[in-house]
Amino acid sequence: THSNFTVGFPMNIILPFIITTLLTCSATPLVIRIAHRFGFVDDPKKRFHPAHTHKGIIPRAGGLALSIGIIGGILLFLPVTKLIMGILLGSLLLTIVGLADDKKDVNPYLRFSSNALAAAVVVGLGAGIPYITNPFTGGVLHLDTWRISFELFGRHSILVWADVLAFLWILWTMNIVGWSAGVDGQMPGFVTISAIVLGILSLRFSLADPSQMTVTIFAAIVAGAFFGFLPWNVYPQKIMPGYGGKTLAGFLLGLLGILSYGKLGTALLVLGVPMIDAVYTLIRRIGKRKSPVLADRGHLHHRLLDLGWGKRRVALFYWTVSAILGAIALTVRSQEKLFVLLLTVAGIGGFLLWINYFSQLSKPQDPDSG
Repeated sequence: THSNFTVGFPMNIILPFIITTLLTCSATPLVIRIAHRFGFVDDPKKRFHPAHTHKGIIPRAGGLALSIGIIGGILLFLPVTKLIMGILLGSLLLTIVGLADDKKDVNPYLRFSSNALAAAVVVGLGAGIPYITNPFTGGVLHLDTWRISFELFGRHSILVWADVLAFLWILWTMNIVGWSAGVDGQMPGFVTISAIVLGILSLRFSLADPSQMTVTIFAAIVAGAFFGFLPWNVYPQKIMPGYGGKTLAGFLLGLLGILSYGKLGTALLVLGVPMIDAVYTLIRRIGKRKSPVLADRGHLHHRLLDLGWGKRRVALFYWTVSAILGAIALTVRSQEKLFVLLLTVAGIGGFLLWINYFSQLSKPQDPDSG
């Protein structure tokens, strides 16, 4: 592949997961205390946000706890390559911008620019997509045919289509995952499931390509970090992921989708619900002539709450659908993944349309019902 991951350590995959889980889980109470002391909190009475679903003062600095687990796990279990350095730099950038947003809301265009910079860093350091599987024929579409070479402290090459697609993919996943983090426990749960699915996918290829074992370990680290954060974020949440936690999740899942042999179809399917919600949100906002990056209260989880669902049920819905789609993605071919994805789009898209335009029977939500 275009990545610079090298052969991983011959170690048990479970150990990175356990250590990273413990790192994040044990760091989170300390982060909660820091957030309260230094004002990294969300108080709906002082900071109005149209997408809020909680009451009371909740710490927002979850991205710091998650980055401690991610960075600690990477330094403990992965070889420090050029691409790993890119992942660490991108993660640090997203954490810092996230903390700034947790303290005082950062301009959404500035946040988007930081997302683009993080994506550009990892793509520039090797996270390209040299080929994808054609879902209609089962063949391979090569994206590494257009190469631009240049001299800058040595000779370098840019695989134009491979790098452009990787950049757009990572930027896309950062935003769709962030938009599906509005309810207690919702995001860490489906991110854990998605990382496990992508880790299993990379493990399948590790016999033919030993470098994939490193990607499997990376997936275990990502899954462990978000799993370790989950006990503190489930209803009733003690801390929120914050902007840093949400973008970190999308950043890492986007990378895993690329590094697990460029199986974007699997990543698209396991992230089917957040993806469909994001597409629907973009169409809805643009249709109303509003900025696509300005928040509102129209996501799928908001609609489910408006129907009277409790927060636990909404989170469980996201976890269950992600697990089902992930299991399907691991057992079907590319053409069948496309068919399942289209069915999911039709089902969830139709549900959203029904709620928006035809349902007049929604009950008032009880945000503390669980």
